[in-house]
Amino acid sequence: MAVLHGTWLGTLAPQFFLWAEEWQPLARVTTPLQMDSVPVYPYNAPLTQPPLSHATPTTVTFGLPTRVYEHVLVPPPLSEANGDPLCLWQIHGWAIAPAHLLSHLHQLATSPPAGLMLGDDLRFWSHVGRWLLDLIVRGQYLPTVTGWRVLLTHHGDRQRFRQFCQQMPDLCRCYQAEGTALRLPDTAGELLRDFLEHSLRGYLQQVFASLELPKVGLAKDHYRWLTGLKTGTPTDLEPSLIERLHRWQEPYRELLSLEPQWRLALQLLPPDQPQGAWQLTFGLQSEGETETMLAAAEIWQCHHDSLIYRDQVLPHPQETLLRGLGLASRVYPPIERSLLEPRPVHLTLQTVEVYALLQHHMHRLEQQGIAVILPESLRRNSTHHRLGLRIAADLPSTPSTGVGLDSLMHFKWQLQLGQHRLSETDFEQLLRQDIPLVYLNGEWVLLRPQEIKAAQDFLQSQSQHRHLSLADTLRIATGDTVTVAKLPILGLTANDALQALLDALTGKQTLEPVPTPKEFVGTLRPYQARGVAWLSFLERWRLGACLADDMGLGKTIQLLAFLLHLKASDRPFAPTLLICPTSVLGNWLREAQRFAPTLRTYVYHGSDRPKGKAFVQQVKTHDLILTSYALLQRDLTTLKQVAWQHLVLDEAQNIKNVNTQQSQAARALAAQFRIALTGTPLENRLSELWSIMDFLHPGYLGSRAYFQHRYARPIERYGDTTSLNALRTYVQPFILRRLKTDRSIIQDLPEKQEMLVYCGLTPEQVALYSSVVEQSLADIATSDGIQRRGTILATLTKLKQICNHPAQFLKQQDYGAHRSGKLQRLTEMLQELQEVGDRSLVFTQFAELGKHLKRYLEEALQQEVLFLSGQTPKAQREVMVDRFQHDPQAPSVFILSLKAGGVGLNLTRANHVFHYDRWWNPAVENQASDRAFRIGQQRNVQIHKFICSGTLEEKIHEQIERKKTLAEMIVGTGEQWLTELSLDQLRELLTLDRQRVMSIET
Repeated sequence: MAVLHGTWLGTLAPQFFLWAEEWQPLARVTTPLQMDSVPVYPYNAPLTQPPLSHATPTTVTFGLPTRVYEHVLVPPPLSEANGDPLCLWQIHGWAIAPAHLLSHLHQLATSPPAGLMLGDDLRFWSHVGRWLLDLIVRGQYLPTVTGWRVLLTHHGDRQRFRQFCQQMPDLCRCYQAEGTALRLPDTAGELLRDFLEHSLRGYLQQVFASLELPKVGLAKDHYRWLTGLKTGTPTDLEPSLIERLHRWQEPYRELLSLEPQWRLALQLLPPDQPQGAWQLTFGLQSEGETETMLAAAEIWQCHHDSLIYRDQVLPHPQETLLRGLGLASRVYPPIERSLLEPRPVHLTLQTVEVYALLQHHMHRLEQQGIAVILPESLRRNSTHHRLGLRIAADLPSTPSTGVGLDSLMHFKWQLQLGQHRLSETDFEQLLRQDIPLVYLNGEWVLLRPQEIKAAQDFLQSQSQHRHLSLADTLRIATGDTVTVAKLPILGLTANDALQALLDALTGKQTLEPVPTPKEFVGTLRPYQARGVAWLSFLERWRLGACLADDMGLGKTIQLLAFLLHLKASDRPFAPTLLICPTSVLGNWLREAQRFAPTLRTYVYHGSDRPKGKAFVQQVKTHDLILTSYALLQRDLTTLKQVAWQHLVLDEAQNIKNVNTQQSQAARALAAQFRIALTGTPLENRLSELWSIMDFLHPGYLGSRAYFQHRYARPIERYGDTTSLNALRTYVQPFILRRLKTDRSIIQDLPEKQEMLVYCGLTPEQVALYSSVVEQSLADIATSDGIQRRGTILATLTKLKQICNHPAQFLKQQDYGAHRSGKLQRLTEMLQELQEVGDRSLVFTQFAELGKHLKRYLEEALQQEVLFLSGQTPKAQREVMVDRFQHDPQAPSVFILSLKAGGVGLNLTRANHVFHYDRWWNPAVENQASDRAFRIGQQRNVQIHKFICSGTLEEKIHEQIERKKTLAEMIVGTGEQWLTELSLDQLRELLTLDRQRVMSIET
């Protein structure tokens, strides 16, 4: 996939330039330093079609970071711009004029062209363009003599301008106005200012294109000026009009420059006594400062054209101060009194004027870029100096069934103003004073009308507010919910039991790891022991848990160890229902038998599964019931008969759509404790996060519509970090996610993990498998010698093909995953790895199958998949390997035939290896796995070996495992050793074990 770059060219003909970059192997590295002329950039991908309408083809010169590593030119996305030399390259691309830029740039960010992904530089400019559209909507621009100019009067906008300057990618500043010599790039501020000015003029030019200026009532010189603004063409204006325009825009002259400015600062100083006068002192403040200012008294003592304050130069300090006071007086009229003085320093205010300043004028002053510094107790964001509630909450005596988020806390409320507690009598006395600014115990506090009304309503309806749920208490403790009955929460006091619970939920108290249960076969790694402790803690309080560890970190064994831990404890232990995709039912059964053999496990699956009372009786004799999502929906009535202690959803993303019958069925089951297991990063899909949390704790995140409005839309559409942090804090107590990249996890993991993946068979596979075995055994019984060995080997090949996919055995073209349990599971696992950015190698011994896997997976994953076989030409083979290792946008999945890819390749960029079908020779499989696990690999490698349950794949694997020390001798010649088995041994080996088969039925 190519990367689409884009940046603003602040040249004599301002334009936005788009170009594509695509990695390709280079036979010989030639840099501009080795040539007399500027060469074409070798990674420049041709765009045969314009990426946007109104784009025209052009060629520009760029100074790009140029690094040669092992004789390979590293493209910019892999190169650190800092420290790398800049070399001149020619780039072919497309230019867009400012008049068409803003609307098209927004379109490009939301719907990039097929086969292209946005580079960091283009993504940066799309954010700037979206901000500029917001400025236009808010009227943050001004007509001037030279044309439309951006006017950033609000402090927040000027701060954002500085942030954009700091965040501008280096690649945005690498263009060259002249193609003959390398020069230093423009500063970020200059380039950003140039983009804003020209894009604004181009956009307004388009907007006003159809506007007809009045022919009558408009002076000639004004008509000429307005025509120039409309068309964007410069016009000669009368000197008198130019002078009047300059006088008109004088208050905004410095703001128009977009340079860091000195602004007027007004500091409100309260009196020490209730009847004293307030002072509004004047000064100047540099942009970026919030709490300090240069006082007016010092400014009037300056007798020079400039002064230095905190290592910054302030030009014309007295004029700057007076100009700021003149602008402020238009917004807040009392300041006009100070302008009558020759050297204004401060203004004396009455309490009523201060109240008007706080309630009506301060916001408008800030919009004009004027800072207002308030005492701590009067600041809008100072919750602790407002009228609100302090809550003392107690955890009720813990019942045997736990607590739960809906459980009600015992609590007492106390009305409070600032840091001062108020009785109802105190509150009524304050109201009778009829003074909005209250002097209370040496501190001034503002009584806001809306809070007074809320307090009165609260006092009148106190009977409705005698209880808080644990969910409410948790919201208050995490800071997400800051109001109750429209009053801010000024503090929460919890008893020891509740405080301990809150500390554990919010991570202030670390949970002690659970020791490995005695009946667990194996050893828990430290992070897994912490996961078991976390599950056990939440289960004790009946608070739902989402275990969202990365694939390969052992969610399955953590759950099994958790169940064994509960079974061994003194707490009641009743059956657990676990629902998973049919493709992993076999895996759960084998893992339970391997790690928790004393856990009585029953698979509720198949056409002969019990119903009604028979099912209830079956459940009574088991600890863990496994079933599939398909049967959950179909047999909901049967499953609802049991009062489950634990309800577990594996691959919980299956309930991401709350409106499906499958999702509704999961929510309809009753259980004391609910667990969701998922390996996908929930932060990538907020709707999925809401659905899983609503399964665990219905209503905790509000309705779906509320969640979309409060969290999803601000985060996904506008990148609102405040909402993101609030949501993360809110759900953090119930989600445990560890990544393989975490340093604390890496040290717990082996460098190479081998995992068996047990797959089921579809009914079609079962029928084909049984038919081939029956016919083959009959043929083997009547043959001998070479013919017998040939028949056995042919049979093994046929059965392998059926396990892989019926289409391979039948030589068909339909490779849909619904026909193969293996392909279903492979697709699910690759999609999960795609979510987290991992890369995978997929080995098969059948080259023809590899072609079909490539075609199917490209459609399922919506990305290119590489495939290498023995028929791949040597040159193409080298290109694919080189691309997989070095191309920043290389496909994440590489399919290899075992013979062609098993040796001689270095593919250390992959950290997952899949053996889709087995060679039954550990040495051969290990050679293939070592394509990723070798010198140069910097990540832990996970090896997944696929096995179809109940088939010869499982039986041969068991034989190899039993004789592992002799495995090389037993299977050293591949599958030849199988031809020496007797007919009875072959019958036992080949015949489908229907007790083990996990049939994929819907």
